[in-house]
Amino acid sequence: VQLQASGGGSVQAGGSLRLSCAASENIFAINVLAWYRQAPGKQREFVASVRTSGEITYADSVQGRFTIFRASAKNAVDLQMNSLKPEDTAVYYCNALKRYLLETKNYWGQGTEVTVSS
Repeated sequence: VQLQASGGGSVQAGGSLRLSCAASENIFAINVLAWYRQAPGKQREFVASVRTSGEITYADSVQGRFTIFRASAKNAVDLQMNSLKPEDTAVYYCNALKRYLLETKNYWGQGTEVTVSS
C-alpha cells in the first residue's frame, strides 16, 4: 500500500486544517487507517484511527477537536482538525495496517507538516 499525505500548512491557534492521505489500494480493504504525529524532539504518537468496521479511536489530546473519516470518492483517509493549538504542531503521518493471509504489514506515508502559532 502506498500512501500520499497532503494538506499540511501553517495556521493560527483556533484555526482549522484538513489533512488527506490517498491510498493506492481500496481503503475499505485496509484493516486500520490511522494518523500519527511527531513533534520536534518527541516520539511519534497516535492521533486517530478508523477500522474497516467503522470503529473510530482518538487520542485524548484531540478528542472533540479532530475528526477522522474515510473519503471514498478520493480513496483517502482525511483528518479534519479544528480548534488547533500550538501543541498540535508536528509532522503528521498517515498509516495503514493490512492483514494478509500469512502476515500483517504496516505502511507509512511521507508526512505532512502542521504548524500552529499562538
